[in-house]
Amino acid sequence: MTNYRMLFILLGFLLIRCSDDPNEIAEPLKDQKDQLIPKDQIDDLIINSLKATNEFHWEQVSDQVLWSALMHSDSSLVVGYKPDGEGDINSRMATIDINQKAWVQAKNNVVEEALQVINQSNARQLNADDIVLKAHEVLPQVEMKIEDIAVISRLRSMPNIRYLEPLTYELDSRQTDNGRETSEKGCSNDPDYGIPTGDYVNVAPNAKVSWNYNYMNIPQAWNHSTGSGIGVGLIDTGVSPDQLKLNGEFNSGYSSGRTVSKHGFFVSSWWWWASPDGPNDQCGHGTAMAGAIAAPRSNTGTSVGVAYNSNLIAVRGTGDVVINSGNEKTGVSDALVFLGNRSDVKIISMSIGDVFSSSNVADAIRYAHGKGKLIFAAAGTSTSWTNWYGVIFPANMNETVAVTGIKEGNGYTRCDICHSGSKVDFTIVMERANTNKHPLSLAMSGNTPSTVGGSSVATATAAGIAALVWSKNPGWTRDQVLNKMKQTADLYPSRSSEFGWGTLDALAAVQ
Repeated sequence: MTNYRMLFILLGFLLIRCSDDPNEIAEPLKDQKDQLIPKDQIDDLIINSLKATNEFHWEQVSDQVLWSALMHSDSSLVVGYKPDGEGDINSRMATIDINQKAWVQAKNNVVEEALQVINQSNARQLNADDIVLKAHEVLPQVEMKIEDIAVISRLRSMPNIRYLEPLTYELDSRQTDNGRETSEKGCSNDPDYGIPTGDYVNVAPNAKVSWNYNYMNIPQAWNHSTGSGIGVGLIDTGVSPDQLKLNGEFNSGYSSGRTVSKHGFFVSSWWWWASPDGPNDQCGHGTAMAGAIAAPRSNTGTSVGVAYNSNLIAVRGTGDVVINSGNEKTGVSDALVFLGNRSDVKIISMSIGDVFSSSNVADAIRYAHGKGKLIFAAAGTSTSWTNWYGVIFPANMNETVAVTGIKEGNGYTRCDICHSGSKVDFTIVMERANTNKHPLSLAMSGNTPSTVGGSSVATATAAGIAALVWSKNPGWTRDQVLNKMKQTADLYPSRSSEFGWGTLDALAAVQ
């Protein structure tokens, strides 16, 4: 009897119950409402939800779980708001003016309700400046410092609340008894001095074409388009100031008349007053992705990018490839709004993501999409702790185009560390069948190429192919470009449950 009683208490503490909604996470036991739930139990709850449904959303959890997550982070709560009576605003994110009276009032109501609850039990009466950390200038979201579970309960009952999420809560994926381990974060990009000569072809004036380009008919497509006039926005870890091909030699060899610009929105410091670090890559991943998209067709032996005459707008939004810290969510969100508002940007490439979603980033994705941008996102690249997982966020959103990598050879075999699933739209051949060698790109410095793998390089390659198509048809809309890529992909008109429309064909897409 005692064992059964202990089991019941444990199940209640973990907030697991049967309900009509299998995704719902139950309310805590009443007498435990103010008890802080240990972080490892919250992490297990998240992992179990991901394994069961491939999704996790904070709206699923109880007030106690959300409050505990805030307490295990820095108490920064992101609140998505809307005026009373507004329906689903996701498709209208780019047209909302949050400075209109109804939207200002909705934001003020959120802050006032939070203050009213806090000041009921607070000796020193607080005001808005004491709890509001940041109100977004474009998106309907406000960031507040909340430490009272009663505030969580009150805000969740309000009709103008779209979501509440802890901004800085990070899933701890350390090695545990159930086999989780720290994921690789993609920060390496050294020159590869051992690239076999069979892994590239030299083309005029003296550039290296990666071995995998022919699988997508990219060199053949260059007879019709090289990406001229198209701006590709890259949200990643920045670009290296020491890689001349992304700086002073961006126009060199057969690449000319184009521009590269670099911007930074990621703040590495945890001090609230800190400014963005700048555009310089301190990881290596962003430099490699920029090289795959737009490296010049040079005369110095470097690798050539898919759209070697396109314009590049590189934005440092993250410190690595996982959008998991609060500063990374904010940096990516700000980068999306920035690129969404640029008329010279047609395409956005995001070889970054995380296993569960962030609503403030999702708002920004929908904003950029509403501005007509064609957004490519990596389906996922992982070590064993998430090899069971499908397509990651934000590639699993309807507003993005999900890309993954496959091995060369007959049929479809995903790369050793690539994700696949029903949300995948396209594939790119990017891994040797026997040697597991990966495509060439630009290293952090110098003319010797690096090699880079995963769904990251697949995504950048797909973004480059889109630039070729759009350059050939400059008057087309995003949907026309995407439909052309879909209709000329390998599996069309069939769609695979794991690999979407299949491998892209750049030549067919530009003819």
